[in-house]
Amino acid sequence: MSQMMQMYKQAGPAQFSAMIGQVAPYFASIAPQFVELRPGYAEVTFPKRREVLNHIGTVHAIALCNAAELAAGTMTDASIPSGYRWIPRGMTVEYLAKAKGDVRTVADGSAIDWSQTGDIKVPVVAYVEGEPVFRAEITMYVSQA
Repeated sequence: MSQMMQMYKQAGPAQFSAMIGQVAPYFASIAPQFVELRPGYAEVTFPKRREVLNHIGTVHAIALCNAAELAAGTMTDASIPSGYRWIPRGMTVEYLAKAKGDVRTVADGSAIDWSQTGDIKVPVVAYVEGEPVFRAEITMYVSQA
């Protein structure tokens, strides 16, 4: 079990959400809350608040990217075999609609073969009130440590 997964299980979702900002401070900028983290799946929410808004009053594109990278990264960490490591190599995004409310971000890696190394494409979708507003594909480079 990865160190990230151990932290999540020991601390629980609320405390883990607070701790993640200590591990990687930039993620704290969106005030993320983990709903679920397990191998092959991560779900993170963050509230619409002034700090994440753009000039038209909707959630800023980079806040959505931040949540996508957080969900994909923690899910990748929880999914790869012991003795492997990962780093994000790139991100392709699509903005599907204005994000006018609280955001729920889901990284679903259930169809990924986590025993492989090299570039792995991790899909992420962000929703507002059940409607997709953002889609990303994050390339994670996975290798043996």
